[in-house]
Amino acid sequence: MKILLRSKFRKNTNYLFLGAICLASIPASYAQRGRVQAESPIADPIIQQIVDEANNNSQLEDLAFELLDVVGPRLVGTPQMAKANDWTVEKFQSWGIKAEKQQFGEWHGWERGISHIDMVHPRVKTLAGTQLAWSPSTNGKAVEAEVITLPQWKDSLDFRKWLPAVKGKYVMISQPQLTGRPDHNWKEYGTPESIARMNEQRTGLIKAWEANIAKTGFSANSLPAILEEAGAVGILTSFWSWEFGANKIFGSRSKIVPSVDISLEDYGILHRLAERGHKPRIQIETSSKSLGVVPSFNTIAEIKGTEFPDEYVILSAHLDSWEGGSGATDNGTGTVTMMEVARVLKKILPNPKRTILIGLWGSEEQGLNGSRAFVIDNPEIVEKTQAVFNLDNGTGRVVNIDGSGFVHSYDYLGRWLSAVPNNITKEIKTTFPGNPGGGGSDHASFVAAGIPAFMLSSLSWGYFSITWHTNLDTYDKLVFDDLRSNVILTATMAYKASEEPELVNREQRVMPEGRNGQSNPWPAIRQPRRTGVGY
Repeated sequence: MKILLRSKFRKNTNYLFLGAICLASIPASYAQRGRVQAESPIADPIIQQIVDEANNNSQLEDLAFELLDVVGPRLVGTPQMAKANDWTVEKFQSWGIKAEKQQFGEWHGWERGISHIDMVHPRVKTLAGTQLAWSPSTNGKAVEAEVITLPQWKDSLDFRKWLPAVKGKYVMISQPQLTGRPDHNWKEYGTPESIARMNEQRTGLIKAWEANIAKTGFSANSLPAILEEAGAVGILTSFWSWEFGANKIFGSRSKIVPSVDISLEDYGILHRLAERGHKPRIQIETSSKSLGVVPSFNTIAEIKGTEFPDEYVILSAHLDSWEGGSGATDNGTGTVTMMEVARVLKKILPNPKRTILIGLWGSEEQGLNGSRAFVIDNPEIVEKTQAVFNLDNGTGRVVNIDGSGFVHSYDYLGRWLSAVPNNITKEIKTTFPGNPGGGGSDHASFVAAGIPAFMLSSLSWGYFSITWHTNLDTYDKLVFDDLRSNVILTATMAYKASEEPELVNREQRVMPEGRNGQSNPWPAIRQPRRTGVGY
C-alpha cells in the first residue's frame, strides 16, 4: 500500500452548499458528533449471527498462520505468490465458495534462496541484512571484497574520475544515520537542547548527502547501475524506517551484481570503519534464482446472489506483498479479514440478494496492477457493482471511512453503518462526500471507474514506521481483537449493501478548484502494467 496524502482543497460555492445539504440530511442516529452511532445494533438476527460467528468461531489466527508463516511473503513473480494464489483458492473452495485464479499479466520470476552477509575484517561479525527483491545472485559462491563509501565530489567530472575506484569493491550508497534512536525515544528521554542539536545536525547531513548525489549527474535510483557497470561487486544500502530494528525492504536497482540492505546498526559499523581507514571487508553469498517470465494472477471468489445475481458487492484486498518480512500487515491482514468475512457470510447468508465477490489482487505494490486489470477486463461486473470495501492499512480496527467523492455516500454508507453494533462503530469517523483517491490502494481502481469504493482506514499501531514494507512486518504484530472487529464491520456492511432494493446513486461531487482556477478532474482509469521486472 502507498502512503496517502490528503490535500486541503479550496471549497467553491457549490461544494459548500452540497456539504450543508449532506450534513442536514444525515440522520442524527449516526451523524452525532461526526461519529457513527448504531441503532438497535443486534435487532437483525443475521447481524447477531455474524457477531456470534466472528467472535466465537474465528478462523483468523489459523488463516494468518497458514498465509504468513507457511506461505510467507508474496512478492509478485515468486513461487510464494503462486502458492498464495493456490492456497486462497483451495481455502475458499473448502468453505463451499466458488473461486479461481484469473491471470491478468506476467512478471519476471525470482526465487530468493539462502543468503549470508558477514564482515571478515577487521573482525568477524555476521551482519543483519537482506538481499533486495529481484537482486542478482552470487550463484551460491562467497564473494569477498573491501567495502568503500561515497566520497565528496566537486562535480560530475570529479565523480567520473573517481568511478574506476569501485572496481572489485562493495559500495555503500545510503546515507549513514546520525542516530539509531527513533524520534519518540528522543522525545521521551532527551533534553530540549540535545534534541534540537540532533535535529539540526541530521537536517544538515541529509541536505549535504542529497547535494553530493546530485553532483554525480544521476539519481539515487540510477546510481547502482552506473556502479555495477564500473565493476563494483555489490551494492550496499540501508533504508531505515525510523524505528528500532526496522528497515524498509524494496527491490534491487542493480541488474548484474547483488544488492543487499543492511540494518542501520551494522551499516553504521561498516561506514565508520571505512571512513576511518580500517578498510573493512565483507563476504556475501546468495543463491537466488531468476525464473524467467511467470504469470501473474488475481484470486477471485464469489457467493452467488439470488435476486440480483448480476449485481455485485466486492470485498477487496491485495494478496501480494513486499518481501522483507512476511507481509503481515501489508496486506496479510486485509487478505485474511476478507477471507474470514466471506466464510462468515457463506455460513450465515448463503443466498444473498446480490453476488458477494471477493477480489484478492496481485501486484498491488507495483501500481495496483491486479485491480486495475480487473476493472478494465470486467466492464460488465464493474458496471453493476453496488460498492467495494477495501482493507489495506495494517492490523488496527477501522476508525475512518471517507465517502470517496460520491455525493450520496452519506446516505447509503450511513444506513449500512447504522446497522453495525455500536461497540464496533463508536470510534469511526466519517467524511462526506470526501475525495476520490487517485491511487494508494485498490479501491482507487474502482473509484476511477465511477464505482462507490471505500477504504476502511485502520488505527495505525505504528504502521508506517514499524511494519509498512519492513523486515518487522510479521505475524507477531497482528492484533486479532481489532481484526475480529473489522470482520463484523465489513460483513455487516456487505450484507446490508447486498440487500439494498436497488443500486445506490453514483453521483460524483463537484471537484474542488486547482491552482489554475479550474475544477480538478475526477481520477482517470489507468492501464495496469501487465508485464514487468522489479519496480
